[in-house]
Amino acid sequence: MARHYSTRDFFRQMPNILLARYFQGKGLFGDLDFAAMKEGKPEELFKAWLELADSQRREMDVEFQEIFEMSCEKGFRAIIDEAGWQLQEDQEDQEGLTSFIAKLSALPNHYERAIITYLDHKDFWRGATLFYHADTLPYWRKRKNLSNRPAAVDEDSLQQLAGLIRNYFHHTEGRGKNCIVEPFRRGEFDYFFAYPEDYSQQSIEWVNGEFDRRPHNPAFEVIYVYSQKDGSLDLNFRGSYKAIEPLQGMFAQAILKLDELPPDPKDERIYDLNPLLQKGFNFIYDASSGIERVTVKKLRLSSRVIKGDRITLEADSSDNADAVYDLLDEINSALDLKMYNVTQVDLAASVVTAADKPPKKVTIRITYPNSCSLKYDEVGLKLRAMLEASGIEPKELAEDAGAEA
Repeated sequence: MARHYSTRDFFRQMPNILLARYFQGKGLFGDLDFAAMKEGKPEELFKAWLELADSQRREMDVEFQEIFEMSCEKGFRAIIDEAGWQLQEDQEDQEGLTSFIAKLSALPNHYERAIITYLDHKDFWRGATLFYHADTLPYWRKRKNLSNRPAAVDEDSLQQLAGLIRNYFHHTEGRGKNCIVEPFRRGEFDYFFAYPEDYSQQSIEWVNGEFDRRPHNPAFEVIYVYSQKDGSLDLNFRGSYKAIEPLQGMFAQAILKLDELPPDPKDERIYDLNPLLQKGFNFIYDASSGIERVTVKKLRLSSRVIKGDRITLEADSSDNADAVYDLLDEINSALDLKMYNVTQVDLAASVVTAADKPPKKVTIRITYPNSCSLKYDEVGLKLRAMLEASGIEPKELAEDAGAEA
């Protein structure tokens, strides 16, 4: 469930001493006695806050919301990942990384961990917030069989990728006049965040008590996650499907220095979904993963003979894990299932994320050949590992008779 942000609640969650440090850094509220305020009772601070100019409040509210979003387990892990990369370059800093993690872990909650990182370790903040954002995004497109070349992160290569993205969108969609690309390293993965310029927009805003429409030029996102070890590329882009392969090709050219995008054979696929036609399909996962239960709640069957012919079966699997298969049995006599491929499946997973909280319910949608709704957060990675162990996402691509999406 999404958490609701408000400035007053943010003040309530943060210790007074850390709020004092934040505002001291802004040169504000020097005459306010933070030590005398009762913890969790920020009425005096909130009153002073409301007296600030709109422009001051807007700027700080953006920072507060960012700190608030990072005040969770997923945000803490993103902070550790960014700190780990920055500190590992110097062998002597391995001790510093251990000390940093221990220092944050000793704090009583994620709110304090987030604001302490923001105040005392600003070098980690930018990368950590981007990792957190990427972890929340669904529907990544995977491409394998690229190469095992190291990713180029020099300025010329980044400018080349930005230029390719800019030119593509400018000529095909009339946007993308400007573009910037930012690289980050996260464990064994290289992240590239590209921000092309989007179409001009107008927003209805209140500015210093004046109500007006304000034009602005937002950016849209193109995010790449490259694994040199696996030779794979994950792409997140919320736009036309036609842009997927060109964007992959730009990355191969500018970052991997390949003459062309390696072919993506049509007789191979990433997700092997046909075994899910079997009622006794066994989902494999480690007991320590926190995964309690995985069931199939929806199957989409596509004809091998008549392109476009599909059958969708959907049932509530919360009480009956075989509910979809009971429906399948009902139509089995009228269908030759050998003439159909499974091209989309919805799975219902129950995952324990904390001992004192109920299991998290996650719906996983997998669509042939390479679309998966799972995010790259902690739960998503565990469920991806479950898919791989179960043979749905094999490490080596398996031959396929040719499914129609």
